Amino acid sequence: MNYKLISILSLFIITLFACQKSNDDKPDNTKAESGHKVKVVEVTQAKAYTYLKVKENSKEYWMAINKSETIKEDDIIYYNIGLEMKNFKSEDLNRIFDTILFVEKISDSPMSSPHNMPAQQIMPKKPLEKDPSISIEPISGSISIAELYNNSRSYSGKKIKIKGKVTKVNPAIMGKNWVHLQDGSEYKGQYDLTITTQEKVNVGDVVVFEGIISLNKDFGFGYAYGILMEEANLLENQTIAL
Repeated sequence: MNYKLISILSLFIITLFACQKSNDDKPDNTKAESGHKVKVVEVTQAKAYTYLKVKENSKEYWMAINKSETIKEDDIIYYNIGLEMKNFKSEDLNRIFDTILFVEKISDSPMSSPHNMPAQQIMPKKPLEKDPSISIEPISGSISIAELYNNSRSYSGKKIKIKGKVTKVNPAIMGKNWVHLQDGSEYKGQYDLTITTQEKVNVGDVVVFEGIISLNKDFGFGYAYGILMEEANLLENQTIAL
């Protein structure tokens, strides 16, 4: 009986050790709650983004951040949240990444858990401050950005037209181009409209887009929009002839 008990205990200890060893061999896929610490292995610059090959413990992967000339190889950086993309093609680099993580905010020191911060702090910041030089009147059949924000519920799910100036473009994210538009109008601090489209425009273009309005669109990882124009078509570009 004692020999049997000893055998059972020995088997338990061996099994426990094997499980621990197996866990130790696995890459540390650190949860966003505790933050990520990575070492920069490679830096590739493009027009809108800086692409970083990073190493987290034994795991290497690619991430993209807003363009930065200060990040160097061997730097240690920290981040909490990111948006993973599969089979992402960079037009600038003419390269397809099997998997890449788009990270909005990085730091050179550990960051607070996103679950301990107010929601507005982990949502993407406005791409640019309001440009006081922009003053664009709506055309026939279109509305202003201020009108859209003021009466957003009445436009939910409807197709509308907006005329404005392009202030920022994030190309080829989730298979779409993300365009930020201002027309000079403002409602309770809201002056910037984000548009998803297959059309190609440049910063500074004065354009007319027509698309469907969606409210409270949340793509996860902190990428949430109170108002978003989706599936937009470019009707007019006064800067570049169509």
